[in-house]
Amino acid sequence: MSAFDFAHFRHLAGQHLRQEVPQPGDLIARPRSDFDLDHGHAPGLPLAARATALPDEASLKPAAVLVPVINRPGGATVLLTMRAASLRDHSAQIAFPGGKIDADDASPVETALREAEEEIGLARAHVTPLGFLDAYLTGTGYRIVPVVAAVEPAFSLSINRGEVDEAFETPLGFLMNPANHERHGRVWKGIYRSYYAMPYADRYIWGATAGILRNLHDRLLGASQTP
Repeated sequence: MSAFDFAHFRHLAGQHLRQEVPQPGDLIARPRSDFDLDHGHAPGLPLAARATALPDEASLKPAAVLVPVINRPGGATVLLTMRAASLRDHSAQIAFPGGKIDADDASPVETALREAEEEIGLARAHVTPLGFLDAYLTGTGYRIVPVVAAVEPAFSLSINRGEVDEAFETPLGFLMNPANHERHGRVWKGIYRSYYAMPYADRYIWGATAGILRNLHDRLLGASQTP
């Protein structure tokens, strides 16, 4: 696994990240979604067991997440969280800091920074937002705006145990290597669903988190294959 130089990441981010907040119906780029890898049905399932249609962006609940890339001397890393096992939804899953956009949030950037402070105590003084990825639509009814940010390593964290069990770093070099972008699948509500997964050590990074990381790869390095 090769390290991903932080200065190189900043250079690519400046060239390729979106600088405007992606809006519903944006014609510049299609949204990414939980449904990108669904192509009909899996062997052994009835013909009726097909992937659901892409939801209408405007009908989904707006949310934002922070994609924090940390300036480490040995290579950039991405800060991820393990959601609390006590949560009702998506418990014990790996995620980015983030959540629903509140009515008084000035922008998705404000939401992402606020949620990172509330969930893991990441002070915004250490965070420099760089731009946006394409919107990500989830099967659970959210439209997520990913905010990519550079993080200086002098930060300290304070974990909110009601929302997060732990925070950890994963090498950006591993996450940006398409050889590690596995395609997994399972039957969910009678439909065979395919999704990206990026298992790292004992961490199972999958679903929306892996899909957003895949979009980061495609934005920074160019799409190596079409879903």
